[in-house]
Amino acid sequence: MYSDTSESLTDLARFFLQHQNSTHRQYEALRAYFVEGLSSAEAARRGGYTPGSFRVLAHQFRQNPERQFFLPPAKGPKSAPKKERLREKVITLRKQNLSIYDISQALTKETEPISPVAVSQILNEEGFARLPRRRDEERPPATRPTAAAVANVAELDLSPRRFRTKFGGLFLFLPSLVSAGLDRLLQRAGFPGSEQVPAAAAIRSLLALKLFGSARHSHVMGSVFDEGLALFAGLNVIPKRSFLTEYSCRVHPDAHQKLMRLWFDAAGKIGLSRGASFDLDFHTIPFHGEDALMEKHYVSKRSRRQKGVLAFLAQDADTRVFCYSNAGVRKDAQNDEILSFVDFWKQRTGQLPEELIFDSKLTTYANLNRLNGQGVPFITLRRRHPKMMAEIAATPLSAWKRIELDGVARLYRKPRILDQKITLDDYDGPIRQLVITELGHEEPTLLITNQLRRSARKLIGRYAQRMVIENSIADGIDFFHMDALSSAVAMKVDCDLQLTLLASSLYRLLGARVGNGYQRAKSRHIFRDLVDATAQVTLTDHEIEVRFQKRAHNPLLLATGFDKTDLPIPWLGKKHLRLVFG
Repeated sequence: MYSDTSESLTDLARFFLQHQNSTHRQYEALRAYFVEGLSSAEAARRGGYTPGSFRVLAHQFRQNPERQFFLPPAKGPKSAPKKERLREKVITLRKQNLSIYDISQALTKETEPISPVAVSQILNEEGFARLPRRRDEERPPATRPTAAAVANVAELDLSPRRFRTKFGGLFLFLPSLVSAGLDRLLQRAGFPGSEQVPAAAAIRSLLALKLFGSARHSHVMGSVFDEGLALFAGLNVIPKRSFLTEYSCRVHPDAHQKLMRLWFDAAGKIGLSRGASFDLDFHTIPFHGEDALMEKHYVSKRSRRQKGVLAFLAQDADTRVFCYSNAGVRKDAQNDEILSFVDFWKQRTGQLPEELIFDSKLTTYANLNRLNGQGVPFITLRRRHPKMMAEIAATPLSAWKRIELDGVARLYRKPRILDQKITLDDYDGPIRQLVITELGHEEPTLLITNQLRRSARKLIGRYAQRMVIENSIADGIDFFHMDALSSAVAMKVDCDLQLTLLASSLYRLLGARVGNGYQRAKSRHIFRDLVDATAQVTLTDHEIEVRFQKRAHNPLLLATGFDKTDLPIPWLGKKHLRLVFG
């Protein structure tokens, strides 16, 4: 039996006296003022109000004394009148094999609006199962995108006609592709093809989209009816995104390496210049899937480690062309990629690279020793640690030397340096270390190099371009959309990298031919000024005339002799290409 003790009554009273919410607090404060007769100040204090705010509250209550402080009792179960009214119609339409979205659209158009969620709830309550996935022809009639024909080289129409294309600038690359003999190189490299879409047509399709700098997320299906794009590839229509993804998976990785070597030789023969200094770097292409075999690598623009594909890139510092790449580098082999590039360059040119520039994480001191043994000059950073920083801080000011950098457009042009010869683990003999301060960084910059006689000013000036080079590599990666692994056109990285090498070389050949500063211009700049142009294409019995619209930079193409182009295109019935400007 329960005993009403004073202690238990106090606990129960606390339930009423402690305010549960703002409505309860207002009610108790007003009751104390109007019923118990407390003063306004005392009632405000009890309710936790300021005197002014309580006077406002009392005034509002006087204006509306019928205010509800307590919820009225519920009047039976809640109901949804619209769902009940439309229930029979929903069931009738579902028996016609319509989906929840079809039913929602039909009722919205004929009766009254109802959401697909409400339709789904009604069908669940009535015990209907989900519809199996239907083919397009099984769906009810509706407005849909126009379906393009299937890509087939046999359906290529070269009959006389005229059309406009937004991809007119692609035809500027045809002379280089014909001169390099890309079709022959693909055959020698072992690229797969079919009767409908030969290997050369498939690669030209992918290369056209890469050259035009369109984001790979959605650029294929929107341009599938452009006849100029299909003509460049040598097909009746450009292949769909499913084919492009599938084709990149069909190519054997060895074929990409063979094509890289063959294209390197062919591009050199048709005029692609080769520099002496090379910038090397790793780039992580982020992966957003759940593949357990994918390793984590550092992603610089996200400042974190995440799953991704590690790609090694070598860029010619003089021409800014990507000349070597390797996709899918594993962690246990990434330190030796620099040696693989040296071997590649020696095999292709018969000479060693004249200079390699890279950061501290690219390789090991043991591999620096191997580079030095081969006679390959290099400049790289040295990783800092607290003991080293303490020793540098203790160096007397008299040991430092101030220099002025030449030809470097930057604010900090007069750094202080400490030129030393040091020894490193796993490195035979002395190596030169340059400690640089007042270069715009909080911590000193430490350069190490095997170039013992070159002036410190030139060494630092060369590495000062490193940030520019990293930006150039990042710009190339962004323009050629290498990071689009999660796009609608998902391509294998090795195929994507090889296409990037081809596109980079073609842009550099175009820039070198035009001149006027385009030799070292970024690909994005060349695209904007020269390539991004619409044109009218006229097919005759013996000729393909591409007439460009009037543009500010057309005189540069005219001065270079593009208007004198008279070249048979092998995959277009050997019709002669003619370019007309303005």
